[in-house]
Amino acid sequence: MTQSAVESTADVIVVGAGPAGATTAYYLAQAGLDVLLLEKTEFPREKVCGDGLTPRATKQLIDMGIDVSVENGWLHNKGLRIIGGGVRLELDWPELAEFPSYGLVRKRADFDEMLARQAVKAGARLVEQCNVTGPVLDDRTGRITGVTAKLGEDKREVSYSAPLVVAADGNSTRLSLAMGLHRIESRPMGVAYRTYFTSPRSEDQYLESWLELWDTRGGEKKLLPGYGWIFPMGDGTSNVGLGILNSSPAFGDLNWREVLKSWCASMPEEWGYTPENMTDPIRGAALPMAFNRKPHYTRGLLLVGDAGGMVNPFNGEGIAYAMESGKIAAGVIVQALARITDTGREKALANYPQVLKETYGGYYTLGRAFVKLIGNDKVMRAAAERGLTHPLLMKFTLKLLANLTDPQGGDAMDRVINGLTKIAPRA
Repeated sequence: MTQSAVESTADVIVVGAGPAGATTAYYLAQAGLDVLLLEKTEFPREKVCGDGLTPRATKQLIDMGIDVSVENGWLHNKGLRIIGGGVRLELDWPELAEFPSYGLVRKRADFDEMLARQAVKAGARLVEQCNVTGPVLDDRTGRITGVTAKLGEDKREVSYSAPLVVAADGNSTRLSLAMGLHRIESRPMGVAYRTYFTSPRSEDQYLESWLELWDTRGGEKKLLPGYGWIFPMGDGTSNVGLGILNSSPAFGDLNWREVLKSWCASMPEEWGYTPENMTDPIRGAALPMAFNRKPHYTRGLLLVGDAGGMVNPFNGEGIAYAMESGKIAAGVIVQALARITDTGREKALANYPQVLKETYGGYYTLGRAFVKLIGNDKVMRAAAERGLTHPLLMKFTLKLLANLTDPQGGDAMDRVINGLTKIAPRA
């Protein structure tokens, strides 16, 4: 193929400056590697998200040296309020050694830029308005040796060169597709739709999850596998949205924007979730779950975050796993590039999927089983109506769904959850 002039070379190219890419670039740069972080848009930019962060994501931000104080514009939350089956239950985040006991809220436009700038502070080179169009491959080995891109407003065709490339380009991950890595159709997939409303509920101390989203077609009410959320933003607005799993027969049939509008219309009028108070259009995004794209390493390419299907199938959380997988990938790359033979380097890189499997494999297997179960309307209904009346069971459920346990020691609930994830197949 005709190759454009090489714009720049680096030790590692990271494609995508969302949470996964920015975290990967941060840890690589901290280790002294020359990192190019390529972002197709320009900051600040919008991303579809609930904007709510659990303690798991909060820990990652603290590890990166981000100031998560209220004074720095973060809204702290104490836990999760669950509503369903006529029950309203407030569950505080657990007190753990491994994770802080509070979550955070921040708009993604601001959040993503903050992480990217933190990577730049560590030494990464951020290139905005750089739309990566494909891999550059070695004709002999088929390894990726860089990427082609369209740069700037004039879309100038350029290429970048590096011995290793990280795909952090989200669910669409055109780079992975160009390398022959397609989605595993049997793995769960979700969608999220959200908007913002001016609302007096903007300062709530709890994230709120509603377990009653209904398919009312045909005159029969069927409970959908997913939840609606109300997250306070602390700026006079609420982020209101829904997340739905593809295990429902209705997944491909319903207009989810209309489902969200209908759900909002059922809310108390004083909350302000009405069309005239909507500050942003309804936007949607896919949620790739439970390792739905593999292998996570092949021929010089590593997948992190949504590109590798890292979203938690239990609760739709993606940011924590995007950041964690970025940190793991960076650690593997640093070790690999320190090897003195090609064989040694490949052996280190080939361990990346295994590390991910050991870290998340059993938990995601449990999550896939959970997704299948709640795809059944009767199971979902029983869980919503009966489970919420047992606070101790719901405390256990919160720990399981949010993946918040202490790996060493912990209480009896932690030991049960950790035990289940260890014996579950790591696929």
